[in-house]
Amino acid sequence: MAALELRDLTKSFGPVLAVAGLSLRIPSGEFVALLGPSGCGKTTTLQMIAGFVEPSGGDILVDDRSIARVAPHRRNIGVVFQSYALFPHLTVFDNIAFGLRMRRLPDADIAPRVRRAQEIVRLDALEQRYPSELSGGQQQRVACARALIGRPELIFADEPTGNLDSNASAEVLEFLRASVSDDGQSIVMVTHDARAAAYADRVVFLADGNVVGELTSPSADSVLEQMKKLGS
Repeated sequence: MAALELRDLTKSFGPVLAVAGLSLRIPSGEFVALLGPSGCGKTTTLQMIAGFVEPSGGDILVDDRSIARVAPHRRNIGVVFQSYALFPHLTVFDNIAFGLRMRRLPDADIAPRVRRAQEIVRLDALEQRYPSELSGGQQQRVACARALIGRPELIFADEPTGNLDSNASAEVLEFLRASVSDDGQSIVMVTHDARAAAYADRVVFLADGNVVGELTSPSADSVLEQMKKLGS
């Protein structure tokens, strides 16, 4: 697994400065939540790290090597979206296997890895179902399995529980938490939910495109209290 460092990262959209010289280091094997009000720059920061948005300035380093100009598909990063982003015409098995097939791995290697991923997210009995036949929580667990199966250095989750009820949210967050504990994955999660943030090792609060506070070993109550102090 890998350490992530942001150095004076900036992003401007015309006259609007969305991210303003943000610096942050995330050690290998840490689960970090980025939390702040709408427009604080958290999603833009995540998109720059993943390679979907080009920085205006600064640098992004993984294990001290710059990836700021590396194409997204070459960054070895797994992404979990709020919208699940599953292929509706593919089964659970084929959705999870998609990235491995794009990398042209042999079917003999793909099948056991997919089945192991299905077991981890407790969907092994549903491998032939389609997304429309799954609950929201089940769909998000498929998305998590797909992000993890390629053994990426880093996992990014953009509001992964935004469309889920409380029970399904807890399932997805517990799965992400276990990925850190069991596999040493480094996870960066964007959220606005104090309860979701409490699953992280550390919460980083953003406002006006920069870090304005941090909280380690968070609870939902301590996150809410810090949000009140920061006016979030």
